[in-house]
Amino acid sequence: MAATLESVLTVSTVNVNGIRAAAAKGFTEWLATTSADVVCLQEVRAEHDQFPAHLRTPDGWHTVIAPASTKGRAGVAVFSRIAPTATRIGFDAPEFAAAGRYAEIDLPNLTIASLYLPAGEAGTDRQSEKERFMAAFHTHLRTLQDQAAATGREVLICGDWNIAHREADIKNWKANQKNSGFLPEERQWLTTVLTDTGYVDVVRTLHPDREGPYSWWSFRGKAFDNDSGWRIDYHMATPGLAQRATSAVTERAQTYAERWSDHAPVTCTFDWDVAAVPAPRSPVEGIPAQV
Repeated sequence: MAATLESVLTVSTVNVNGIRAAAAKGFTEWLATTSADVVCLQEVRAEHDQFPAHLRTPDGWHTVIAPASTKGRAGVAVFSRIAPTATRIGFDAPEFAAAGRYAEIDLPNLTIASLYLPAGEAGTDRQSEKERFMAAFHTHLRTLQDQAAATGREVLICGDWNIAHREADIKNWKANQKNSGFLPEERQWLTTVLTDTGYVDVVRTLHPDREGPYSWWSFRGKAFDNDSGWRIDYHMATPGLAQRATSAVTERAQTYAERWSDHAPVTCTFDWDVAAVPAPRSPVEGIPAQV
């Protein structure tokens, strides 16, 4: 399919919970029918040569694959119908350079990234690692925002952030207040992403009063059937792009049997021409920061 250099840009993000397993269960068919121009994947858990051959370089797509140095863990990827002008893996944090948790592509006037933030576990070394990642990534977010503002570009960071920001973002919030993913300090960090660095939660902006929409449900018990989920998969955009968002949909499977991941794709559409020549803008331009 040809690149869609038009005034509508559609971007999807999904944690595939292992690209090989997802491909066998329905991801391949989903990719063949999606209207997305860019698809951000997390937790691919595969080296380049372990990707299913038909997904390594799918017809009509440009791919960037960033596996983790630890085999079978993490890994992100970006699929784009539009040829990137540049690609980058990782950010300025040596500890996480080969962690398979971040990849960026540049389009003519927009940077899009796939993020897989560590899951953590309260009171353990895994949580300490998550906190170090959050601190380093906060710095990167500010740098990226400043660079984009200076050049007239916008930024969209999609992925599994592994934090439910508000009570409305998790079904059983009362029972999870001491669990990683809903800890007060994690939620506060995400607030700073929306205030100090100025990014906008696109889905929440378009659905301000809705519970969820949830994007992850445990495979255990009846979580999916009861819609007892978490909203942890975000589209975080700089204000100029965020104010051009026109729709946000969580592509929840119709039945438990039709799931090809424990996450659902989250798809946003923007009134945005990726071929337009960027113009310098103010870092504070756009819609107000969220809290």
